Amino acid sequence: MNLPTYRTTISTEWVDYNGHLRDAFYLLIFSYATDALMDHLGLDEAGRARSGHTLYTLECHLNYLAEVKLGAEVQVRTQLLAHDGKRLHIHHGLYYPEGEELLAASEQMLMNIDSAGGRSAAFDEQVRQRLLALAQAHRSLPMPLHVGRVIALPPARA
Repeated sequence: MNLPTYRTTISTEWVDYNGHLRDAFYLLIFSYATDALMDHLGLDEAGRARSGHTLYTLECHLNYLAEVKLGAEVQVRTQLLAHDGKRLHIHHGLYYPEGEELLAASEQMLMNIDSAGGRSAAFDEQVRQRLLALAQAHRSLPMPLHVGRVIALPPARA
């Protein structure tokens, strides 16, 4: 099962002139979900202080799939797709809390950073162990539909 990482209610400040969640606020919601993933992995405030590490987002692809309106309660469910010694490849899906309709999807590449030097670093052993446990829990999950998509126009017809 995907990891529930963030839950919120859509506020007035987040809604545009069409009555829909503004595009920027989808990313804000996914950013809070990344923070919760960091907490889950041991990169919460105490873990960052202990290890000197944090995560930076290297790349993000965002798919807007359904309208989300003022007052709606939404939940992010996160899946670890892959990882290596320094990076995480993740998928955040936005849903209504009790629903299965995917409202938005964000595929992201995150890098572990040594805060003191500002350079990539191998995961701390405590974080690595939690990461391995999450990878094991997500191993049998299917690949989300919106992973690996490329933005492009179809070739022009002659």
